[in-house]
Amino acid sequence: MPETLSPDQIKFYHDNGYLVLENRIPPDWLTKIRSEIARFEIEASELDHSNDRLDLEDSHTRESPRLRRIKLPHKISSIFYSLMLSDHILAPARDLIGPNLRLHTSKLNMKSAGYGAAVEWHQDYAFYPHSNDDILAIGVIIDDMQPENGPLMVYPGSHKGPVYDHHVDSVFAGAMLPEDNGLNPKDSVSLLGPGGSISIHHGRIVHGSSLNTSDRARRILFYEMMAADAFPLMGSMTRWDGIEDYNTRMLCGEPTLNPRLKDIPVRIPQPQPDVPISIYEIQKGLKKRAFEVIGASQTTGTPNVKT
Repeated sequence: MPETLSPDQIKFYHDNGYLVLENRIPPDWLTKIRSEIARFEIEASELDHSNDRLDLEDSHTRESPRLRRIKLPHKISSIFYSLMLSDHILAPARDLIGPNLRLHTSKLNMKSAGYGAAVEWHQDYAFYPHSNDDILAIGVIIDDMQPENGPLMVYPGSHKGPVYDHHVDSVFAGAMLPEDNGLNPKDSVSLLGPGGSISIHHGRIVHGSSLNTSDRARRILFYEMMAADAFPLMGSMTRWDGIEDYNTRMLCGEPTLNPRLKDIPVRIPQPQPDVPISIYEIQKGLKKRAFEVIGASQTTGTPNVKT
């Protein structure tokens, strides 16, 4: 029996590849999350360049600090680690992909008011193909998510289609252009909700987010995970330091040595560009950017969200 999701919500996710659950994270957790972010913003103000903890906007200076990502927050904050292991996060994931879950990665993306960076259209699965696609990302919506502050946007049902080519001049660029691949921008929807909601999106769904053009921040904490029997394919960007380390990433349930194989499309994200491993840096290899041309107008799709 499902722990927290209704049969209709589970069906909606499998049909459309996404779900939004409003007010999933209690207010006291939100207070702790925001306090942790403030701590890392102070740390960013003392940096000149990005490091292995913090990713800075290109326009960052010490006088005007601009933080765009906290890297692997579960490793550098007990707050983010504890939330990751809570039923607020894991219960809906178990309802969708089963009881045995392994962490792929975590990140906290920050779009500060007026300039927060866009993330071009892409599929997570293009970065880390696995033996099956029981892979999802849970996003903790920290600030009210509205069309003007750069919400996560998706193409419903695209998780059932191909894995699109994310290369430019035969080098992995971490993005694709929907219109060049038969997708109509009018079909995209924005995942909106108040702070404390969570979004869930399938690893193969096409998604992205535009610049934050509002006077409000847009911060979202992602926990990306997969069924424990989904194993990375050679050439994936998944970190692999041996099975012992891989099993330390179990979030709940039991690990396995028996990968489950599913007949699904696969592309390998190779060769890699000679840049830091960051979606922002990898996507600089694009010759054409969807959001530079269209910007916030792509957030006009009507959300169809089960709550």
